[in-house]
Amino acid sequence: MEDSNELIVRKSWWDRNWKWFVPTGCLSLLVLLGLFIAGIFFGITSMLKGSDSYKFAMNEAQHNKIVIEKLGSPIEDDGIASGSISSTNNMESCDLQIPIKGPKGKGTLFIVGTKRGTWKYNEMSLYIEASKEKIDLLKK
Repeated sequence: MEDSNELIVRKSWWDRNWKWFVPTGCLSLLVLLGLFIAGIFFGITSMLKGSDSYKFAMNEAQHNKIVIEKLGSPIEDDGIASGSISSTNNMESCDLQIPIKGPKGKGTLFIVGTKRGTWKYNEMSLYIEASKEKIDLLKK
């Protein structure tokens, strides 16, 4: 009989599993990054939609006879609002663009205002895409 004194070297965990671990780890990091970005995006969007100026402008548009005549009823938001809302030293300001739609067409609400106690709007207008018309919602 032969003497078998061969040493069998066993591969480390990394040497045995790197082929599946590296792609899975990279994919996991990409998924986590995507979830983080989506969380920030939806947090900001919900903050804009929850603001007083957003709610007030949508209410004004939904109850304005000229807007209802041009876009139809019901009027609802149509996508993602953009702009900014800031607060400094008891003064808030907003500059928002809200895409809206109705059965007859689409438009964009523009809101610019400041708040010191109560909101004072410098601009609240609707731009209708089809007719390139601008409706001032501050005129009564």
